[in-house]
Amino acid sequence: MGRTIGYILIGAAVVVLIVGALIMFGAEGRSFGASMLGFGMIVIPLVLILGGFGVYMVYAGQREAEQMAHVKQQRELLSIIQTRGQANISDVVIEMNSTQDEVKHMIHDLVGKGLYSGYINWNDGILYSEQASQLRELTACRNCGGQLELAGKGVVTCPYCGTEYFL
Repeated sequence: MGRTIGYILIGAAVVVLIVGALIMFGAEGRSFGASMLGFGMIVIPLVLILGGFGVYMVYAGQREAEQMAHVKQQRELLSIIQTRGQANISDVVIEMNSTQDEVKHMIHDLVGKGLYSGYINWNDGILYSEQASQLRELTACRNCGGQLELAGKGVVTCPYCGTEYFL
């Protein structure tokens, strides 16, 4: 939406420039100096304001579209994990046409937002969806049985096998 408004404003700036030039320089009996003064004081500032705001709107619209695409990917990832209960990371990467690092970043972002709870076995490459209340009672790793350590806000890690639990 913002990009469309931006393109309309840029188009309006071009129209104002052309019409303003025709009006200022096409009038009979007006000196060239007076036409230049009117063009410089009225038309140019108006064109700069419209064009500048239009360029800003195009840029802001592009950023908004990129953010919405990222949100759509996060929703897709969350849906895949929650509907299946567990998902192979390589399958998720292929389905989402992404990379493993991007998927890992999205998972950590979802955990930070409190939208995903579960755990990941990075060695086997499997994502598990599970209720946070069940994970909070966990004291030993489900993968190797090792003692779990707090790794960050809402993240518990097994130092032996690298499995991450997201509370």
